[in-house]
Amino acid sequence: MKKLKIIFMGTSDFAVQSLDYLLLNNFDIKAVITAPDKKSGRGNKINFSDVKKYSLNKNLKLLQPENLKKIDFVNELKSFNPDVFIVVAFRMLPKVVWEIPKKGTINLHASLLPELRGAAPIHWAIINGFKKTGVTTFFINEKIDYGNIIEQKEVKIEDFENTGSLYEKLKNSGSLLLFSTLELISKNNLKIIKQSSSLNLFKAPKLNKKNTRIDWNEPGYKIFNLIRGLSPFPSAWTKDEKNNKIIKLLKVVFHKETITTKNLNGIISMNNNILKIFLNDGYLEVLAIQIEGKKRMTGKEFINGYRDYDSIRLL
Repeated sequence: MKKLKIIFMGTSDFAVQSLDYLLLNNFDIKAVITAPDKKSGRGNKINFSDVKKYSLNKNLKLLQPENLKKIDFVNELKSFNPDVFIVVAFRMLPKVVWEIPKKGTINLHASLLPELRGAAPIHWAIINGFKKTGVTTFFINEKIDYGNIIEQKEVKIEDFENTGSLYEKLKNSGSLLLFSTLELISKNNLKIIKQSSSLNLFKAPKLNKKNTRIDWNEPGYKIFNLIRGLSPFPSAWTKDEKNNKIIKLLKVVFHKETITTKNLNGIISMNNNILKIFLNDGYLEVLAIQIEGKKRMTGKEFINGYRDYDSIRLL
């Protein structure tokens, strides 16, 4: 089996798992490309990406280009004479970059393409109530997440799963799938699948303030899916009528019931030491919650410290 010359591109710890697995299996990583360092937090402290931290620890050749189209950077990539580029949780590549490798540029995507094309496929799989999702390797082309599929692996979504646990499962499955894909490429044993361009597909757009806010008029199962799909990050949110403060719901259980009293949806209740939020078709039992400016707390801790919230409506 021919040893492929690989350049790896990634930023987050999702990418680190794949990079680590490739190194453990003696793949020839010529260089690693990651995002430039960023300043954040108190004192504008410089933060390294997870991929940079890992690469420094492993003494890997590391590049952090500001501009992916810059001729010096493009020429440096060409100088490695790469067979394959691997892209995992990075950013959009210009054609002048992804067309360099002899055998193509491969992206690992955390969904079963063509479903859930976009920036947040793990979150949207749960938000949309999927029972399964998975990982896909595909060749990058001009359109984001539209390239020819190489391989896919399904992953089951459990009924009470959240994005945090699904993220870990897909991170592991993705590294195994990437290994398998590279073996196929090295043996020239590919059977690629062209993606559907149907408009009737679920998307996975970037998360923002609008699409992470809870709408208390929605059915209970949709609200439940939104909360677990956004847990532990970035969290589904709402506001309280009393102080207009942001409240994040981090962990809940949905109890479906017939509600005879109208217009209770979004009302907080603290009966029998249980923190509830009434819905049109039942209630949420709140197990973990966070008020703006405060730390995460359990439902019981909320009841002990915020009894004046009883019967307050969430907006």
